[in-house]
Amino acid sequence: MTVHFIGAGPGAADLLTLRGRDLIASCPVCLYAGSLVPAGVLAHCPPDARIIDTAPLSLDDIVAEMKAAHDRGQDVARLHSGDLSIWSAVGEQTRRLRALDIPYTMTPGVPAFAAAAAALKRELTLPEVAQSLVLTRTSGRASAMPPRETLATFAQSGATLAIHLSIHVLARVVEELTPFYGADCPVALVYRASWPDETIVQGTLADIEAQAAQAPMERTALILVGPALAAEDFRESALYDAGYDRRFRPRGAR
Repeated sequence: MTVHFIGAGPGAADLLTLRGRDLIASCPVCLYAGSLVPAGVLAHCPPDARIIDTAPLSLDDIVAEMKAAHDRGQDVARLHSGDLSIWSAVGEQTRRLRALDIPYTMTPGVPAFAAAAAALKRELTLPEVAQSLVLTRTSGRASAMPPRETLATFAQSGATLAIHLSIHVLARVVEELTPFYGADCPVALVYRASWPDETIVQGTLADIEAQAAQAPMERTALILVGPALAAEDFRESALYDAGYDRRFRPRGAR
C-alpha cells in the first residue's frame, strides 16, 4: 500500500499530468482539498472509490484516513492544488507517514505561477531584464514569514516576484515594493488561473490598488511584479542566435 501525493494543477481539470491521472485512476481511496481541486479531476477516480474532502478535516483526521487505508491494503491518491513543492502542507503529512512506516510517492503538478504566466501570455524571465523568479508570500494566520524573508529583501534584486496569498494586503505590498521597483513597474493580479472564472487585472504599482478595487479578488489571487511583465525592448536570447556557438549547433560544422 502506498500514499500517492499528487499535484492536481492550478484549476483546469486537463492541466493534470498523465502520471497523476493514472495514479488517481488506480487508487481505491482519494483524499482531496475540496476548495481548490476541481470536480473534473475527481472524475478519474474509480467508480467505487472512497472520496474524502479534507477541507473540514484536521491533520490527525487526514493521517487517520491514510492509516486506515494502509491497514486495509488500499492505495491512496492524496490530491493537492498546484504543485506539491510549495505551500502544500505535504511536509507535515509525509513526516507523519515516515513515523508510521507508510510508504508514499510524490508526483509534481502545474504550479499557479506557471498558469498565471500562461494566462498573461508572458515569459517571467527575459534576457538582461529579469533572470530570476522569486516565489514568496506575506505573513498570515497559518504561517508567519521567517524574519529575513521580507519583500524588501527580495525586491533589492529586481527579480520578478510571484507573491502568493497576499491580495488582502495589496496596499502593504505596493508600499514595500515601490521604493525598489518604482511606481511605474508593471503588476498583474491573476485570480483562479485556468478556472472558468479566471480574472486578470493589470496595472502598475502606482495604480494597481485602484484597478483591483474594480474587480475584488479572494485570497488565492496571485500578485506578479516586475519589469519582465511588460518589457518589449529586451535583447533576444543568444540561444537561437545564428552566430552563437553551441553544442547542438556548432559554428565550425557549417
